[in-house]
Amino acid sequence: MGTGSFDRRASRSTRSVSNGTASSTHAHCAWLKMWHRLSNPFIWLNQRQSSLASKGLKALTSAHRLHASGAEPSCSYDGGLYPGHIQTTPFQKALLAVGSGVAALQDPYRHDMVAVLGETTGHLALINLRDRMQNDPEGYTILTERPRIRLSTLDLEKMASLPDGSFGREYLRFLEENKVTPDSRAEVKFVDDEELAYIMLRYREVHDLLHTLLGMPTNMLGEVAVKWFEAAQTGLPMCALGAVLGPLRLNASRLQTLVTSLGPWALQNGSRARCVLSIFYERRWEQSLEELRRELNIEPPPVIPSASKKTGA
Repeated sequence: MGTGSFDRRASRSTRSVSNGTASSTHAHCAWLKMWHRLSNPFIWLNQRQSSLASKGLKALTSAHRLHASGAEPSCSYDGGLYPGHIQTTPFQKALLAVGSGVAALQDPYRHDMVAVLGETTGHLALINLRDRMQNDPEGYTILTERPRIRLSTLDLEKMASLPDGSFGREYLRFLEENKVTPDSRAEVKFVDDEELAYIMLRYREVHDLLHTLLGMPTNMLGEVAVKWFEAAQTGLPMCALGAVLGPLRLNASRLQTLVTSLGPWALQNGSRARCVLSIFYERRWEQSLEELRRELNIEPPPVIPSASKKTGA
């Protein structure tokens, strides 16, 4: 074979590889977009919690980082109702609800899975909560101003200077003793209404405040008691599921405490209390905890569980 013929074949091969590479890059980009938007948003959200991601998802880490960084604009999401929104069909929401429900049952501290479950099952409850907030002057103000409870919005020095028994000081004490932060709450992604998405976000950011109001630690018994309160208060299916399945992880002694004491107290106070999302807590730090409880029609807990986080504790 002549050298000229070989050169022509090599040239064609080079062009073919070049075209194939460009085509492959384009197809890969399209695949990433389809993967994130349609095929598996459940896995995409799971990767967001990198410290909790399973080994089976490590192969997708680079793809997630590419999307999150926006390095290739042609692969980015567009048309969302709010930043981070992922549009899903009813069928996809059902799949997400089942998958996240199973994962949350296996590990109730998988807050990312609990978040997905709440977003994909809570539409009607969120509408009811919006109506209650709109009919409350303070709740309406919250919907209008859209406050956030984040470390960047909290004056920690001022809260630390408040007297013991004040709501702000007790909330700060709760954060310190349980080593939690309001910044750990996941952003909303699967709620297909911008205002309802904010209400879901507000519910998440208020959750630790409810622990303070109810005097509950963050161990399993405390979390289940708060879930019983939230189920009666909000009607969110996620809370009801947690209230039903959470007790299965308690030992006999803690289960008895829940059934005979904390459970009835939480259900009674959750059903009769003022809408807890209609309180502008950021303006109540100086108010005494007891006074705020009376205003919300919440009784002090009959017993306070120990702060141990062991299973069943």
